Amino acid sequence: MRGALQLTKGGVRRWLASERIAFRLLEQRGYKILETHKRIVVDGVEIGEVDALAEGPEGEFYVVEVKAGRLDIHGIRQVYSNAVLLNARPLVVCKGFADESARVLAEKLGVSVIELEDVFLIDAEELEDIVYGAALEAFSESVRLLLDPSIRVKPEQLEVLQAIAETSTLSEAAARLGKSIRDVARTLEWLRGVTPLARRGYRSARIAASVLLQRARIQGLLESLGSSAERIESLLEKLGA
Repeated sequence: MRGALQLTKGGVRRWLASERIAFRLLEQRGYKILETHKRIVVDGVEIGEVDALAEGPEGEFYVVEVKAGRLDIHGIRQVYSNAVLLNARPLVVCKGFADESARVLAEKLGVSVIELEDVFLIDAEELEDIVYGAALEAFSESVRLLLDPSIRVKPEQLEVLQAIAETSTLSEAAARLGKSIRDVARTLEWLRGVTPLARRGYRSARIAASVLLQRARIQGLLESLGSSAERIESLLEKLGA
């Protein structure tokens, strides 16, 4: 097909079912994405997170879940429960239903499902815009992490951030530090609260951790230079006296 890029199978197909593609599809259908990675808090306790909150074409509110694969009964129950807690309608973007029982349950509970085709066609120019937008967004957030004076990294968090930046999984980071997964997860949760960059998976969290480590190194260097400048100034004053 001329003027289009055909992407199929494997990791590429899973990528096409990612949140960014799903949200773009919803916007094309008249939905407005209000908030992404919305945390569910009940009585001050965080009990979960949804991929997005959206406003439908008729002004109704939806809890949106994006599934890279097919939707099963567990996924239906999850999005339905989250929608009830947030007083919204449940909506799932996925590759279809895992089986007939999942389809029946979705209809029974009123879960709206938008199914993506196995082969998803997008214009090459549109794909370029998506990639460029994602790269620009990640770059902008990285710059903010470096410069935002409101971000405070505790000394004890630096070791954990280092482990996150240099490992592939949470359990690997915990093993390297000799800590429990829960201990490392606390720092990871803090990191996700600091930047949306860390909420897109462990790989993105590694990038965010690396940026904060560079920030700490730069701050240390500036403090060292400041101390050196003070010593030089003091020495010059003595020589002048």
